Amino acid sequence: MKFLYVATAFFTCTSLAAEPKVNPTDPQPTCYMCPGTFIPVDELNAYTKKAIQERHIDQQVRDIDIGKARVGIGMVYRGKLDAPNPDSVAEHDQISEVYHIISGSGTLVLGPDITNRQRRPATQKTVVEFNGPGNNGSEILNGISRNLQPGDVVVIPAGTGHWFTEIPDHINYLMIRFDPDKVTPLKSEAQSLNYLSKPASR
Repeated sequence: MKFLYVATAFFTCTSLAAEPKVNPTDPQPTCYMCPGTFIPVDELNAYTKKAIQERHIDQQVRDIDIGKARVGIGMVYRGKLDAPNPDSVAEHDQISEVYHIISGSGTLVLGPDITNRQRRPATQKTVVEFNGPGNNGSEILNGISRNLQPGDVVVIPAGTGHWFTEIPDHINYLMIRFDPDKVTPLKSEAQSLNYLSKPASR
């Protein structure tokens, strides 16, 4: 009985692959036959451990092609911050971000009105690999301040300034980046595991 079930499943999958468009007038998948991506929690935790040991803040775990866009998965660990660093407002021109807070807490200010905008160097690692071109600034005028706690989610559209002004101890969060213009490079599971296997370059 098990053999018959496997054979039937195989036949069904190959039949669908051979005939992708049942009705050509229907909307079609924008990423036809693309595989799903699974990232185990142990791998994510390894990034947090590496961040603490090697003093990294932002690390890219995956960069995945989903057809019309790419999705980046990152892990971010920020240590204690009593007051904002100079010119620490960040803004990304093309990539939107979602934060899911895992542990710790912090005060994040959001808003589009950024003072003293300064272009990020095109060769900067975060620009090239993580979040594409954008600017830094010294302050957000009329921004909205949020106290982030574990479990909270923040959506930051491209062009919106974001600025940590206080972190009592640390904040650790999962980062999801939406890259519709595909400005950042792909990163596979094999590349991720290779990165974790040795000290990272800066």
